[in-house]
Amino acid sequence: MLKVGLVGIGFMGRTHMDNYIRLEKEGYPVKLIALCDVDTAKFEGKFTGGNIAVSDNKYDFGKYNLYTSMDEMIEKEDLDYVDIALPTYLHAGATIKALNKGLHVLCEKPMARTSDECANMIKAAKANNKKLMIGQCLRFWPEYEILKEYVDTEKFGKVTGAYFYRGGGTPIWSFENWLLENSKSGGALLDQHVHDVDTINWLFGKPEKVSTLAKNVIPGSGYDIVSTNYLYEDGKVVNAQDDWTLNGDYGFGMLYRVNFEKGSLVYQDGKLTIYPNDGKAFVPDHPAEMGYYREIVYFIDCIMNSKDTDRAPAESTMETIKIAEAEVESADNKGAIIAVK
Repeated sequence: MLKVGLVGIGFMGRTHMDNYIRLEKEGYPVKLIALCDVDTAKFEGKFTGGNIAVSDNKYDFGKYNLYTSMDEMIEKEDLDYVDIALPTYLHAGATIKALNKGLHVLCEKPMARTSDECANMIKAAKANNKKLMIGQCLRFWPEYEILKEYVDTEKFGKVTGAYFYRGGGTPIWSFENWLLENSKSGGALLDQHVHDVDTINWLFGKPEKVSTLAKNVIPGSGYDIVSTNYLYEDGKVVNAQDDWTLNGDYGFGMLYRVNFEKGSLVYQDGKLTIYPNDGKAFVPDHPAEMGYYREIVYFIDCIMNSKDTDRAPAESTMETIKIAEAEVESADNKGAIIAVK
């Protein structure tokens, strides 16, 4: 039985908490025993929302050991791993502390605020011989898993073009408004757009260069609207866009369209449709679970069975941050073509 401490029960932390509750009910060998958050109001059930609907669970906090300090939690509790769902700028410090304490770590995306911090996280994981995985949930989202299969097997031939998009309202719900401070979150580019940056890296590998146009709308928040072209040696046309200034009744949306030599895959409005060039379109069968659930199940399996986290190795997710950093440099220079380090 794996004993888990969850650090941060904001919007994403509660999403993880919901899934641990579900996993325990389903009989998985995992038990959430401790919660940590600096905001004690959360232990009274006083929460804010997020950009997607996950659940409206009411929690029995009497079941858990509650802390306002992660240092105290990992000192007092006999844990196997910690799940870190803190603000981005705290990821590296918290992760390294837990690893140095001899705990495995599942950390929310993005991996860290900078690639240098990512490198230090990886160094700590290796020094302590512990697993470190970042919750880049699209690597576990069924509709994106199917896309990965088509890319890897070349069932429709090679990719000729791809477009990824996500967008929604301005995130005004974060604790002390940290999401709208560029130094803490990296803005829409690093917090939200990073999902598609990571997907592109996972599907196609690191691009040689990027060219990004981006705009800061909300003072101090970083880039709020982003459009990036990714340059690959084979010439495929790849673009990703993000916008978190779509307020009013817009809600939230994510989609992709990937063209192959012999067909295309389109994911839009929560539905994946496959279009063979020489046949009828169809909707494939796939699991119904969101990636948040599937990534936790995967991480548990890797720990229990001493497997490497090959689906989302930390080195790969650090590479994603390096791509994002090149995008920021390009945007700072009005779309200049920037090599990815």
